[in-house]
Amino acid sequence: MKFKFWGVRGSIPSPGPRTVRYGGNTTCIEVRSDDDTLIVLDGGTGLFCLAQSLLAGGKRPIDANIFITHSHWDHIHGLPFFTPLFVKGSRVCLYGVADPHSGAGIEHIMGVQLQHSYFPVSEAQLNATLEYRTVQVGEAVTVGDAVVRNVVMGHPVTDLGYRVDCNGKSVFFTGDHEPLYNLYPAGHPEHEACARQVAQRTEAIDAMVRGIDALIVDCSYTREEYPAKVGWGHGTFDAALAMALRSGVRQLYCTHHEPTRSDDELEAVFAEVMARHAPLLGGLQVFLAYEGLEVTL
Repeated sequence: MKFKFWGVRGSIPSPGPRTVRYGGNTTCIEVRSDDDTLIVLDGGTGLFCLAQSLLAGGKRPIDANIFITHSHWDHIHGLPFFTPLFVKGSRVCLYGVADPHSGAGIEHIMGVQLQHSYFPVSEAQLNATLEYRTVQVGEAVTVGDAVVRNVVMGHPVTDLGYRVDCNGKSVFFTGDHEPLYNLYPAGHPEHEACARQVAQRTEAIDAMVRGIDALIVDCSYTREEYPAKVGWGHGTFDAALAMALRSGVRQLYCTHHEPTRSDDELEAVFAEVMARHAPLLGGLQVFLAYEGLEVTL
């Protein structure tokens, strides 16, 4: 099994000279199972770059399975530009959770984006077969020779972290994730109940992550920046390292880079975090994700 990063920025695309080394596209990760089944994690603007790669040798039918962590724009706005949708014979299956407020399944993501007000091509005009699979929390989905499982992460909307297993190798992607915390101060009537819920949900996440080969985590902020961003639904480099260390993973990939951070600034932040954690890492390998980075497990 292998995976490749096609988009590593968070919140909004940030192309330009300040981000040329790590890339300015938003979240998209290509996973290939041992039998070459195509699994895509999130459909940010990096999805367009993946599509161009898939069709570089000419238009041909593509079979793609796209798993959406959640419906915020930076994770979905590449979907209408996924070129295989316009290639006859292609099959694209979109997986994701239902909207808990409206009850609408994963089809609502494309339904909104393909409205005439926002996009010139309707779903009826697409040449590919477009399928929808609304997954349940905790459900295991078999795709080719791989199994994809999920767990609910910490974010203002329902966000599924996905674990992909294939023949003894495994990768987990958090999507957007803010480590869970108690919403109530000590002494508040709801404090103890919230503490129990935080502990249970955190353990569920850790159990899904435990012992995997590669962990890909939202590392938007530094520990100094985070206090001003509490509740925004994003994590820190320190929190990602803590998750990796307590879960015994082999490799950690830091992604969802803050869009205002230049490549030089990103490397400086990463170097500072790594220097502080050096005595704790043991055998853990830690990497800054960049567009084009390909990993074979």
